[in-house]
Amino acid sequence: MSGSPGEGDGNLGPSRAAWRARRGPAGRALLEADERLFLRQILSTPCLEAVVGAEGPWLVTADGARILDFHGNSVHQLGHGHPAVVAAVVEALRTLPFCPRRYTNPWAVRLAEALCGAVPGGPWKLLLAPSGSVAVGMALKLARYATGRPGFVAFEGSFHGAGMDAASVSGEPLFRDGLGPLLPGVRFLPPPTRGPCRFDCRDEEHTGCTDALADLLARTSDIGALIAEPVRWTTVELPPEGYWQRVREICDRFGVLLILDEIPSALARTGSLFVHTRFGIRPDILVLGKGLGGGIWPQAAMLARAELDLAADKALGHYTHEKSPAGSAAALATLQVIEREGLCARAQRLGNLLRTRLEALRSRHPLIAAVRGLGLMLGVELRRADGAPAATEADRVLYAALERGLSFKIGGGNVLTLCPPITIDEVELERAVAILDEALGEAAGSGRS
Repeated sequence: MSGSPGEGDGNLGPSRAAWRARRGPAGRALLEADERLFLRQILSTPCLEAVVGAEGPWLVTADGARILDFHGNSVHQLGHGHPAVVAAVVEALRTLPFCPRRYTNPWAVRLAEALCGAVPGGPWKLLLAPSGSVAVGMALKLARYATGRPGFVAFEGSFHGAGMDAASVSGEPLFRDGLGPLLPGVRFLPPPTRGPCRFDCRDEEHTGCTDALADLLARTSDIGALIAEPVRWTTVELPPEGYWQRVREICDRFGVLLILDEIPSALARTGSLFVHTRFGIRPDILVLGKGLGGGIWPQAAMLARAELDLAADKALGHYTHEKSPAGSAAALATLQVIEREGLCARAQRLGNLLRTRLEALRSRHPLIAAVRGLGLMLGVELRRADGAPAATEADRVLYAALERGLSFKIGGGNVLTLCPPITIDEVELERAVAILDEALGEAAGSGRS
């Protein structure tokens, strides 16, 4: 399978071309216009489908097909078009469609109060931003100002955004290869995952990895911060037991700030409002985005310990849409819906149900090597009988599922990442499992033919 990058499923191979050829006339017309007008790039062009509607867990295509969205670009914890978020955005647009820079507004202040009050271990202060990648850039700036050190530790295979600064601390080759000089002074270590690593860790805690981090910080004097995803989103990799507590202690020992990127994984997805609380640690800087806008408005935030408010004479994130009334209204409504509808507990309950169903599929489909996850963030790893990653088979499963009305993402070439809206009902969840069951059977049968 060509064009199968680590961050997502490939879009350059024959499977995508064959899928496109089978679209209906309305969808094909939009897809062809899209490809003619937009610059091509991996992961995006040619597009999968032309979508004209969305509600709850469903996407509606130009040709009238309905697709259960278990991908959603990690923005749809509340589903598509949650009425409370729509109403909040509409009201803000009617009242204050834009807030010029250097001014504040009630929506931005209320959101700041809600976010700073929701993250344990305060006091916190924040900056708002129009995208997660931009918020990561602000975090990197603040870390440099706060420590006076330009270097960063990041992780192999990680992703923190597509901007040049965020790409510099991303270990995903797709977003950095061939770009030339990026931010200097970034050191990469193996990601916090279970199983084999290049330090040949023999214990479940992977103390070799954290020992390597301590050794690196002891040998270098220019590293000011470590940036990481608490859980690797693309392949749903869970950290070893006690890993983050050891990293927190090491960072404190060497005066290194800990930046946690929870852009795709926070806001109830894993069964808690913020992921780091599941590991019993507190970051120095926390970055949020994606689902913060309720799946409706681009909204991100960078929160920092209040004592890091020490760059008053610098510009950390002086962006035109910094304090968007509509974005702030969407985010505030999102937090209110999560609390009112008990979505943290719901994500945990439905995640346990989905994981049980996926383990049952594993017993029937030899392609499934592992099922892992937290809450409604699950990964199904596919491997062949010889243990090799089943990338071609994963591609077949993707398109077989799409034909039946289920969309998800492939991470790392062979991991089906399943992240439905937390508001999905059990009937729809069971329908998705049935589709995946059929798609796995079809993919295995195609491989034998």
